[in-house]
Amino acid sequence: MARSDLLISLVKASIDGNTSAVRSTVESIISEEKSKQHNILAERLTHALQTNGNGKHLFSQADYKTQNKVREALAEFTPKRQLDELVLNKQTRQSVNQLIEEQQRARLLRSYGLDPRHRIILVGPPGNGKTTLAEAIAEALIVPFFIVRYEALVGSYLGETAQRLKHIFDFIRTTPCVIFFDEFDAVGKERGDLHETGEIKRVVSSLLMHVDELPSYSVIIAASNHAELLDRAVWRRFQLRLTLPSPTPKELQTYFEKHFQQFHGVPAISPENIVKRLGKISYAEAEEFILDIRRQEVLSMHEKLLRTIVKEQLQAWEERSQTKNQYTQTKDE
Repeated sequence: MARSDLLISLVKASIDGNTSAVRSTVESIISEEKSKQHNILAERLTHALQTNGNGKHLFSQADYKTQNKVREALAEFTPKRQLDELVLNKQTRQSVNQLIEEQQRARLLRSYGLDPRHRIILVGPPGNGKTTLAEAIAEALIVPFFIVRYEALVGSYLGETAQRLKHIFDFIRTTPCVIFFDEFDAVGKERGDLHETGEIKRVVSSLLMHVDELPSYSVIIAASNHAELLDRAVWRRFQLRLTLPSPTPKELQTYFEKHFQQFHGVPAISPENIVKRLGKISYAEAEEFILDIRRQEVLSMHEKLLRTIVKEQLQAWEERSQTKNQYTQTKDE
């Protein structure tokens, strides 16, 4: 049975003749029924929403064109990363596990008048797992994973970006999902910045309003490499604020220990020494190092010893690191 507040909203909207509010409320009911696996009811409601009693479309073709534009601004991925694969600090893992439990037991919370948390912001330097963590949360919740494509979101005309944002949030309100805004400062920038135009201020105000109105069965995750650029009001909208810093040597060691268990043979050099030789790297670079080894293992048809492959790749990475340092020093001069 749909929540009582949704049914009351539906009745009020119908009495007032507010077609837009009717549609919005029915979409929320459809999403909730889908989350309960009541697929037959959800399909019947969807069909009823699209047609009136005479079999004619209740909403114009423009609505369907809008849906296509929304799809262009959202890249959908099948989440494959699992939380157990990630190396997270204790506090971050605990916070994420709590959020997942709240989402999975949302019906119990709602029976007590509570909603699960569903708004997360991740900050930290690039390459340290923000996108991966968002994907792992979607995998744990068994829901679609959408990443916002800014090239299809940001428009050149006045009000265009805010309108597209509205369409995106209208869409994700209709289905339980995880939507990921990478580089969130692109649309959530500080409104007090004197160098910014009035347009970006309108976009931020619109964005914050939509975030406030997003139902709790849709999880929004924002990420930023430049937290200092975010509007101060952004922080209040997110219930979980997690920092993903660069990995410590111990965390990198744990990361390599996990991944070397998947290889044939023994690397001969300990993860601790690998970390020392690679120096300060991000998780993205650590993953690329592991993938380099895996590619060589596959191409050699397992004829080359793992210890040999690791030794070769370490030498290659050390040379690459030296080249990078030389280039950085040249730029500084």
